[in-house]
Amino acid sequence: MPILRSDVDINGEEFRTNRAHNEGMLKLLDEALAQTRAGGGEAYMARHRARGRMPVRERIDLLVDPGSAFLELSSLAAWGTNFTVGASVVTGIGVVEGVECVFIANDGTVKGGTSNPYTWRKMLRALDIAKANRLPVMNLVESGGADLPTQADLFVPAGQLFRDLTQLSAMGIPTIALVFGNSTAGGAYVPGMCDYSVMIDGQSKVFLGGPPLVKMATGEVATDEELGGARMHTFVSGLSDYMAVDERDAIRIGRQIVRSFGWRKLGPAPLAVVDPLYDPTELLGIASADLRVPFSVHEVLARLLDASEFSEYKPDYGTSMVTGWGTLHGYRIGVLANARGVIFSEEANKATEFIQLCNQTDTPLLFLQNTTGFIVGKSFEQGGIIKDGAKLINAVANSAVPHFTVFIGASFGAGNYGMCGRAYEPRFLFTWPNSRTAVMGPQQLAGVLSIVARDAAAASGKEFDEAADAARTAAIESQIDRESHAFFMSGKVYDDGIINPVDTRTVLGISLSAAHNNPVQGRRGFGVFRM
Repeated sequence: MPILRSDVDINGEEFRTNRAHNEGMLKLLDEALAQTRAGGGEAYMARHRARGRMPVRERIDLLVDPGSAFLELSSLAAWGTNFTVGASVVTGIGVVEGVECVFIANDGTVKGGTSNPYTWRKMLRALDIAKANRLPVMNLVESGGADLPTQADLFVPAGQLFRDLTQLSAMGIPTIALVFGNSTAGGAYVPGMCDYSVMIDGQSKVFLGGPPLVKMATGEVATDEELGGARMHTFVSGLSDYMAVDERDAIRIGRQIVRSFGWRKLGPAPLAVVDPLYDPTELLGIASADLRVPFSVHEVLARLLDASEFSEYKPDYGTSMVTGWGTLHGYRIGVLANARGVIFSEEANKATEFIQLCNQTDTPLLFLQNTTGFIVGKSFEQGGIIKDGAKLINAVANSAVPHFTVFIGASFGAGNYGMCGRAYEPRFLFTWPNSRTAVMGPQQLAGVLSIVARDAAAASGKEFDEAADAARTAAIESQIDRESHAFFMSGKVYDDGIINPVDTRTVLGISLSAAHNNPVQGRRGFGVFRM
């Protein structure tokens, strides 16, 4: 394959400016992630340890294979809200006995592991990933059930969790519940719905209603152990399949269960892995500090792809969209990347053809988004930009190979859709800290509303209030600037996490490996056609 050559001036002013900006964004990201790792705070963490219990991330560290990576997902869920950042649950992908598994682990230091609306968004997204990629699920349960004051926003989606667990089982995807503490009310159904259930003697408590509720509802007096202790469920109800003596023993049993699966991946094995020729830390100086300034996606690819090799498709046509083939951590992929923001008809048609080609050869697709959307204007409308954009969206929506999306800059308007945004169900979607996502940029959106208001005043014969318009424009720009921020969007679980650009190759390698647990097969039934 042709080798990408880098022309980046690492000593230039633009590189230094970009790097300083992106390092500042990473510092903010580290601060937000520190809030996630802190759980309920020092006091609750100390109380948790005093009860002889491990923090949730220590449990995960012991459960995954030594020396293996854990890819945490949706780390900033609930950012910018009144709920604890991280939404009282840790989700991610880790390797257990050589098997990639989805983890859903309650953080018992945050309100006893109770679930708020963002908790459910995060857990349901993790189950979507398990379904799409055929990954066994490890539930590390310590949950007091619903955060009752928020019940109106979580009662309905809560039922989907139980549905998804049973559907995973029906699909032949194993689910395991390791119960580390209380599993109350709706939370009690998690071990009930899983294929395997492990409880800890003297520590696990699983019941639909605890002693106070039972006494209030029936008048019956019963202890925790009688209602839902590990011994009762192991020897009487049969809900527990294994009883562990402590947390480490429960983790040992969990690993033993996974070992018994005899799990095999159904997708093709990777080729030999060759590192890129260029330093991935240089991505911090390549990604623009100002999203209005485009940057070279060839330079990005040179730091992501194996051996920096890239076979470009139609390099001289529709040059605002870069398409071509390479390998990443040994997995063959097709790449679609925005080179200069705007998507024209030529780019839309080129990308559509390329998606069809990749489906014919069962090649997964990587979308690198830095787009302001499809071009507008009289000549472009007359030239058919709507139908050409629709072709691209049609191709993305109906493509059957795994899709992976990374927002490396702007993600505005229908460009978000055409480049496989969240609504188009990529297997994984990650963002860089500098990214922005919105209907359009703050200045453009505020400007459009100003024009509409000005035209409305003229049509009604009223005098246009320039001062009020200026104040309204400033307020709208501030709102959109805040709401398009990567942290804000990630807080809503509209992506699978904000990542350091330097880690992009590793994150994509883990994601590709996870996706290959399922067969990798493109859509058949159509040929490549010229448009």
